[in-house]
Amino acid sequence: MARNRKQERGGGTRATVALERAGVPFQLHAYDLGHAPPGGSVGEAVAAQLGLSPSVVFKTLLAEVDGAPVCAIVPTAGTLSLKRLAAAAEGKRARMMDPADAERLSGYVTGGISPFGQLRPLPTFVDRSATRLEALLVSAGQRGLQLELGPEVLVEVAGASPVDGLGVAK
Repeated sequence: MARNRKQERGGGTRATVALERAGVPFQLHAYDLGHAPPGGSVGEAVAAQLGLSPSVVFKTLLAEVDGAPVCAIVPTAGTLSLKRLAAAAEGKRARMMDPADAERLSGYVTGGISPFGQLRPLPTFVDRSATRLEALLVSAGQRGLQLELGPEVLVEVAGASPVDGLGVAK
């Protein structure tokens, strides 16, 4: 996949630069869906294209808990439990962030939000299932590019707190 000019000047996305600075191992995987699959999960389509199980592909979502922004990382085959997110963030009520606000806050476009290299570091929570995997995929900071890394990298570099049942089956 061709990089855009910003990437060429900067040597990668903000996410890959953050991981390189941290000195942690990761692999990049490019994909091209062309368009969102009808009636299906983008994450599941990405997994199929890369020849991987959908259980290893995670999505990064921005939400608000009692009005404060937070980051949640859940399996793409599931949905975010707002109730569990609020409890994990020691709040009362969680709601999904407006996509325009998520883009402005993270510096990434929706569909390409990475837990790494966000413009403003946020409290980050990950579904505990990720910690039981040998490796998982998250967005590399742009649509069409995924990072493969160990769960310990996600927890350490993103400062992600594992939460039981954060992602629930659809």
